[in-house]
Amino acid sequence: MSRLIIAPALAVWAGSSLLLGELRWFRRPRLVARLRPYAAAADPVGDRSRGALASVQEVLAPLAGEVGARVSRAFGVTEELSVRLERIHADTTVTAFRLRQLGWAVAAFTVGGIVVVVAAPPPAIGLLMLLGGPLLAFLVLEQHLAEASARHQRRLRLELPVVSEQLGMLLSAGHSLGGALDRLARRGHGACATDLARVCGRIRQGLADIEALREWAAVADVEALTRLVAVLSLNREATDLGRLISDESRTLRRDVQRELLEAIERRGQQVWIPVTVATLVPGVLFLAVPFIEAMRLFSSG
Repeated sequence: MSRLIIAPALAVWAGSSLLLGELRWFRRPRLVARLRPYAAAADPVGDRSRGALASVQEVLAPLAGEVGARVSRAFGVTEELSVRLERIHADTTVTAFRLRQLGWAVAAFTVGGIVVVVAAPPPAIGLLMLLGGPLLAFLVLEQHLAEASARHQRRLRLELPVVSEQLGMLLSAGHSLGGALDRLARRGHGACATDLARVCGRIRQGLADIEALREWAAVADVEALTRLVAVLSLNREATDLGRLISDESRTLRRDVQRELLEAIERRGQQVWIPVTVATLVPGVLFLAVPFIEAMRLFSSG
């Protein structure tokens, strides 16, 4: 039991030291900071920047990023975290997200250690709580991000047929590609409008419109959007781009209808599962009773 207490005690000691090290009244100034006022040319700005580099966050950020990436790859997540965060327009950075996962894991480890010390479960259960708790906390945040990414991709697939039709009408009416994209971004309210606002921002920064659209398709990772961008790349080559986009929008609409029919069929099949179980269980009971009774009469006779 004493061996199980060592790991939580070390974790609590290390966390307390790191947290208290951020407090001015607890942290001892470094030798360079104590000697700087007596130097000929003091540089308070440089001293603050060097102190920031020594903060806990910047020390733990590389470790959190490397460990988080390895654990994610071990559980089958191959897509880069930066791409998924950019896809859902998250305000947090990769470093902040990994540090949050590390904080949740440390908190779960501390709680598990306290439960192990107080409840004194069997060693196998205690080890499972100490190792499984931090891993579960890490994967909960990873799963939330994956669900948000998949939800954004689905919204894009559902909105693309309408957006492509509007884009085709604007191009046929004489709008330029950049003007049509800016109009859709300003007047829309869905996932496509949010992404198009970022595309227009990239165009205003000096990126070509086709390159900005390809960048959007690479981040979104939606096959229908990749096909639409391939058609839009013919903007300076094709004279009837509006008709091509209209044809592509009809194709996208048929794909969405096919996915909807498949979902309806799957749900229709799932409805029969409880009905089948509810029918088979009483039938098996009705067959089992006379069978058992016949076997009893046969054995007694």
